[in-house]
Amino acid sequence: MEFYIKDLEYHESDLKRIQAEVRDLSQRKQAFRIFHGSTNSTRPAHHERVVDISCLRRILRIDPKKGDSPGRTQRPHGHAGSAGESSSFKYGYFSQTVSRVEMILADGVIVRASAHEREDLFHGAAEAAGTLGVITLLELRLIPAKTYVKLTYYPISSMGDAVDSIMGETKNSMNDYVDGILYSRNSGVIMAGILTNEKPPSVSVQRFSGPWDPWFYMHAQERIQNRLEETGGEAMVDYIPLRDYLFRYDRGAFWVGRECFKYFGFVPFNRLTRWFLDDFLHARMLYRALHGTSSSVDFMIQDLSLPFANAERFMDYAAGNFEVWPLWLCPLREMRSPAFHPNSSTREDKPQPMLNIGLWGRVSKGPIAFVQQNRDLERHLSQLGGRKALNSHTYYTEQEFWDLYGKPWYEKLREKYRATTLPSIYDKVTVNPSEIYAERAWSQWLLSL
Repeated sequence: MEFYIKDLEYHESDLKRIQAEVRDLSQRKQAFRIFHGSTNSTRPAHHERVVDISCLRRILRIDPKKGDSPGRTQRPHGHAGSAGESSSFKYGYFSQTVSRVEMILADGVIVRASAHEREDLFHGAAEAAGTLGVITLLELRLIPAKTYVKLTYYPISSMGDAVDSIMGETKNSMNDYVDGILYSRNSGVIMAGILTNEKPPSVSVQRFSGPWDPWFYMHAQERIQNRLEETGGEAMVDYIPLRDYLFRYDRGAFWVGRECFKYFGFVPFNRLTRWFLDDFLHARMLYRALHGTSSSVDFMIQDLSLPFANAERFMDYAAGNFEVWPLWLCPLREMRSPAFHPNSSTREDKPQPMLNIGLWGRVSKGPIAFVQQNRDLERHLSQLGGRKALNSHTYYTEQEFWDLYGKPWYEKLREKYRATTLPSIYDKVTVNPSEIYAERAWSQWLLSL
């Protein structure tokens, strides 16, 4: 077991500072939001007071025998944490890898919670957007990291084929990662990855992190298009260094970065310009620009989870109403209810695996059409038994929201842990249409340009 004494001292100092700040805000009944250092949320800020916890990024202990660590993991220690991505069908959401948390409650009291201590708070705080308290320390269950991900690309020719193929790959116990990209109604790829330390000597390593490397979604499309010529029809395989695989969508933010080239129509979209502008085309920078220019009202950026049985119907609806391509497909493990996870439903007695569909792109010109499209999307999603991740624009009425996510269990937790002075999760995630309808000032327009 490795302890990091100096980091522990820094943590205790930061914890006391944050605790004092939260306690002071609570006594003054002042709402606040939490700043982590970066965000992948597209919701417009509500301009509350900010509590900065970006300093809480240290690793305090690594226990290889136990397989856990408070804080975040690092590759040099030979471990990698699981997140709500292509590993989710097997290892679950990030919160499902957490075994214990330290929290500052709204009144400034520091508590710990786990499956055996304050179990209701431990479970309910996941995805609660800081409305039950501020999480300051995590203990994570880890899995051994390996050198490569052996990634196999399977072409598909229809939406139904995509759903069936992705379900089949999740049932293969050898797979550690499964996701898919649908480029059109009749063209896409399902990808299955296996962690490995071995690579055939004759096979070159495929990377995605360097400025001259390909963007992953384009590389995957090229792989399925070239399979007949290169392999005679056999599935294509890449050996990808683990870090490159985990961050394969970072450059270009999946494919949304291409919108920058469409916006500035005089800049060609080619390998040379992607190399030259690489510093500006990583996900963190693009999210920063999105918030700095209020451009989130120009794009549909939604992650939507549905039962596998209804996923094809929703994809057909999205294709007919938005014509946004590609779509990202990511299978999710079942999640215990109730919770704010998009694949947890208060209307289902038995949790079930779900398929996340990433719908990201420019869909309309004008705020009225944009709000209407979002409202139509929410209604159609609900009709098919789906829900959306709450890091995006949310236009549900308050009644609609609580019908989906369940208010009684949440309010009970807020009262028990003295969190009622904090904004509710509905207050934090909802977008007021009037803010979208309001015309931008000339300065905002110029900054966006």
